Amino acid sequence: MPWTLVQAGSTDMNVNSLNVSITSDDPVRLYTFYRDVIGLPVQEGMGDHALNVCGTAILFDGHSETHGKAKEPQRVWLNFFVDDVKAERERLEAAGVPFIRKEGKEYWGGVISTFVDPDGNYGQLLEFHMDGEGA
Repeated sequence: MPWTLVQAGSTDMNVNSLNVSITSDDPVRLYTFYRDVIGLPVQEGMGDHALNVCGTAILFDGHSETHGKAKEPQRVWLNFFVDDVKAERERLEAAGVPFIRKEGKEYWGGVISTFVDPDGNYGQLLEFHMDGEGA
């Protein structure tokens, strides 16, 4: 589909809030994983299966067309910027979370470890220090 470009500022969307919905054929299992294993806090007032990440709600729900494991897990990534990627990766591995990448160094100076959630989605732990220290 061709898109019509508009002049910057003329139709910018005024976004008041953002949430991310992740569907699963077992949303309770996925919610419990991110709450109890990853360690994300509950988002109050957003239903029974919502977590908070830096002010953005992540909602877990079912969908009639969501079945089985993620077929393209690289399509959407949940990126969690943390102070110490290695320490967080070791904590999660000790809890049984599988990782497909461990402390990979990026050309832009970041360090990334990539995990796989119970539905096969990819999540990443990222460490980046603007001052060039750390990682």
